[in-house]
Amino acid sequence: MLLRRLALCSRSHHLDYQKHVCLTRALTQAPQRSAHGSSFAHRGELRQAKRIVVKLGSAVVTRGDECGLALGRLASIVEQVAMLQNQGREMMIVTSGAVAFGKQRLRHEILLSQSVRQALHSGHNQLKDMSLPVLEARACAAAGQSGLMALYEAMFTQYSTCTAQVLVTNLDFHDDQKRQNLNSTLQELLRMNIVPIINTNDAVVPPPEPNSDLQGVISIKDNDSLAARLAVEMKADLLIALSDVEGLYNSPPGTDDAKLIDIFYPGDQQSIIYGTKSRVGIGGMEAKVKAAMWALQGGTSVVIANGTHPKVTGHVITDIVEGKKVGTFFSEIKPAGPTVEHQTEMARTSGRTLASLHPDQRSEIICHLAELLTDKKKEILTANKMDMDLAVNAGHLPPAMLKRLSLSPSKLSSLAIGLRQIAVAAQDSVGRVLRRTRVAHNLELEQITVPIGVLLVIFEARPDCLPQVSALAIASGNALLLKGGKEAANTNRVLHQLTQEALSLHGVREAVQLVSTREEVEDLCRLDKMIDLIIPRGSSQLVRNIQRAAKGIPVLGHSEGICHVYVDGEASVDKVIKIVRDSKCDYPAACNAMESLLIHRDVLRMPLFDQIIDMLRTEQVKIHAGPRFASYLTFSPSEAKSLRTEYGDLECCIEVVDSMQEAVDHIHKYGSSHTDVIITENEDTAEQFLQQLDSACVFWNASSRFADGYRFGLGAEVGISTARIHARGPVGLEGLLTTKWVLRGDGHTAADFSEQGTMKYLHENLPIVQPLVGQRDSN
Repeated sequence: MLLRRLALCSRSHHLDYQKHVCLTRALTQAPQRSAHGSSFAHRGELRQAKRIVVKLGSAVVTRGDECGLALGRLASIVEQVAMLQNQGREMMIVTSGAVAFGKQRLRHEILLSQSVRQALHSGHNQLKDMSLPVLEARACAAAGQSGLMALYEAMFTQYSTCTAQVLVTNLDFHDDQKRQNLNSTLQELLRMNIVPIINTNDAVVPPPEPNSDLQGVISIKDNDSLAARLAVEMKADLLIALSDVEGLYNSPPGTDDAKLIDIFYPGDQQSIIYGTKSRVGIGGMEAKVKAAMWALQGGTSVVIANGTHPKVTGHVITDIVEGKKVGTFFSEIKPAGPTVEHQTEMARTSGRTLASLHPDQRSEIICHLAELLTDKKKEILTANKMDMDLAVNAGHLPPAMLKRLSLSPSKLSSLAIGLRQIAVAAQDSVGRVLRRTRVAHNLELEQITVPIGVLLVIFEARPDCLPQVSALAIASGNALLLKGGKEAANTNRVLHQLTQEALSLHGVREAVQLVSTREEVEDLCRLDKMIDLIIPRGSSQLVRNIQRAAKGIPVLGHSEGICHVYVDGEASVDKVIKIVRDSKCDYPAACNAMESLLIHRDVLRMPLFDQIIDMLRTEQVKIHAGPRFASYLTFSPSEAKSLRTEYGDLECCIEVVDSMQEAVDHIHKYGSSHTDVIITENEDTAEQFLQQLDSACVFWNASSRFADGYRFGLGAEVGISTARIHARGPVGLEGLLTTKWVLRGDGHTAADFSEQGTMKYLHENLPIVQPLVGQRDSN
């Protein structure tokens, strides 16, 4: 009798047809525009969302075996919802899972019952042959709903958050009195800071396909339409629909050309090819899109994202609310320009053409850009004045940043000179043969220089960076994405237009792209399949943020510029004063400015020490004393809070050391491997310092401010790197190149070689290795 009750019952086609008509009407009838206004136009605005509906699809809630709940996944989701609720937001959850939970419970009960009978009649050896009956979905829902709610309540209790259960059917939205009662109930729950847990009442609603075998299928009614109707009814700001895919693709996920759609706009439906539905649930992506568009028209923003990925489940909801590029965002406002993904694709395509140009052609482009900087000087300076006026009126930029933002005729002339130096270097960059090896007769192996690919350079209020980096990218044949600070928006726009004008000489206009959309830096750092190298230029905080965000893309840069100058006991007075002044006072905000001054203890007893202090005071440099230096003084300056401080201003730390070796040890412990200087007349001491110190730049009797691509004769630098691999120090043209191996044979096979890698046969006693270095690839 029990098995008969649990067996799948056939239901009339009439009931199923009525339900289908209700759902169709709910989705096809246009909702009234919500009183709370239109949806958010950009992802960044999602931070303002006050009332949020989170819809958990069947695949999110259900375990992989389709029987039971994914408890760890649910716990992560509950934690995020509770966190947002405790921030003062109003959270609602539309959940699946009652059928899965009920199926687990009923299967357990049936197995227990069968095992007892089998044990009494047949013995334990036949337990493995037991078969389970087909479980009816509504019975599973009835058995599972209470357990599902108990689970939610227990999880939310851990965060001092109260929940309430609300079961609805589609009829509740079509009856005015029921809909008003539902609205009133939910409003009151939200007012009391309670999270409503809403589900379809699957115990009384007929299954979607009444005559099909439901074993292995979670019969969840269309919670996508429910979530959309609920979000519009409750005037929610945001609907987050979590499923088992990353978002909406332009073709079925898994196909070769499928691409995730970042932002979906009304009218784009015709460009989408939908795949099959999930093996659990009944909605499918097409149903999600229809529900999302319906909610969007009602004034609720929508994001469809993956709620099952183990690496992102724990923060997917909070990431969406923070405006990060997660899943597919539905927006009614389509930007005039291309998306950053499209820009990257255009840059890569055009960049490959750029790399194939003759070196003379790339040089010609750069020289033309240098001419444009001079010819269009008035236009550039006018745009820069607009940026300067806006920055000054806003009053949020410090003097050092204003100095970086400002352009002048002399600065533009210097830029043009640097670009012409890069144009000369471009003659011998891409395609240079670093090594040619004749492995055997008619078998030659070459290692040649090639571009890295697509570069993303992020820079702050320094518009002069744009033509410098563009010229280096052009010379090295790299595609380039530029993300400049909003403070220099007008200047950057003009400079980028001039760059593209120069690139048009040889039909590669799109190789350099200026990202001017509202993309967050973290979102750009997620394009790991499209960008090959990120180069941040700006504050140490910017660089650290990029290094943390770019988990899948290499970052070339330095997080800090803690540069040291060591004054040896045998130092020249004149050289010390000149070098220390220039290192600290010329441009204190620069990353190559001195931050710590190390003084040999013998200098403390010399007139030189007083001269150093007098000079620093004259230059209005605030002095912080290191622990040992403070111990020598009766009345010392303020003690340095840390010996690892990058002041970036007219401040520095002074510390005392006993020897050159102690200075080296100090720098290794507290420095950032950027630029460090020794001032001494003892050649042996200087050479030991230069050899032992492993910073990117190590100088003897020269200012730390020399750590600059322009001063190194590189024409310009794309940045300064303190990394241990690839390029170090000021990175110019060479640092933007990598290599590839080219092998030219004549029918050779691996079988021609022994296990030791030598040819089994050689012709005319030809040497196995015959390197020819430094020649250009004639091909």
